[in-house]
Amino acid sequence: MNINVYTESTPNPATMKFIVNKLLINGSVDYATKESAEKSPFAKELYKFSFVNGVFFASNFVTVTKTEGTEWADIEAIIKEFVKGAVEAELKVQAEESTEEVTFEGTESEIKIQQILHDYVRPAVEQDGGAISYKSFNEGVVTVELRGSCSGCPSSTITLKAGIENLLKRMVPEVTEVVSEAM
Repeated sequence: MNINVYTESTPNPATMKFIVNKLLINGSVDYATKESAEKSPFAKELYKFSFVNGVFFASNFVTVTKTEGTEWADIEAIIKEFVKGAVEAELKVQAEESTEEVTFEGTESEIKIQQILHDYVRPAVEQDGGAISYKSFNEGVVTVELRGSCSGCPSSTITLKAGIENLLKRMVPEVTEVVSEAM
């Protein structure tokens, strides 16, 4: 198979999405630090570049966060070529593949919230090179965790409040607020 890689900017100017024409992982995994990448041959190799400050994988893309002071114009082609080579060499995203079965737990409201986040919000957040996961629902407040390009993104607060919170309030009347848990 001929591997093609193309890039997309994300709402976070420090991150870029490198999309390939092959499934890399079922689900998503975030390697926010060099140390966390030890179990990922692919991420570990990316962190060998001094300008890489974060690595996130989901379905058919890897989102790379660059170090401050580095320009995308200087490194985009280098990362693109590396990703192409890594995918062709079948470098693993995770040392052992985990089959992610989607199950929702909790009260009727909690299950409905998790279903909405999974079906409607997750695909949109993944389009921007990030991931969202449900943490809890307590006294009307939904707590989520944002990863990948969404972590620390200037527009993530707007996405959280204007998009996700409004959607959940409309579809689950018990929801009064959505907050993001810091990583």
